[in-house]
Amino acid sequence: MQEIMLTQESIQEFVAEWYRKLDVHVPMVEILPLLADSELECVFPEVTVYGYAGFESWYQRVIRTFFDEVHTVTKADATIDGDTATVDVVVHWEASVWNAPEATSKRIDADAYQTWTLIAGPNGSPILTKYVVDDFVPREGSASL
Repeated sequence: MQEIMLTQESIQEFVAEWYRKLDVHVPMVEILPLLADSELECVFPEVTVYGYAGFESWYQRVIRTFFDEVHTVTKADATIDGDTATVDVVVHWEASVWNAPEATSKRIDADAYQTWTLIAGPNGSPILTKYVVDDFVPREGSASL
């Protein structure tokens, strides 16, 4: 039986698909196959979550807070070691947010520096086990979170 390995191409596709799904606020059921439930740890600026339940709680809050999101990946460099990869990700994020009762929405414009850990799933597709936002840098003129 041939061993299934992660590739640079599969990781690049995974990163692009991840942010496409976040931009359009897909249902959680479309994100679950990308996540490793029992091993999942996500360290966001505001909270650290674990497993499917923790991620879903974070995701449901985010999709109800931010809209008109655009994630642009500017870096996704992977170091692959067998069936595990560490990925250095930089993403430019723009999103609107409206906080009641303010008269208008505000625009967030920032760069997020992240470190991901991926494993090869049963079919060789990457699965996210760890997602760490190492730094979050608002650009000039950005609204605050």
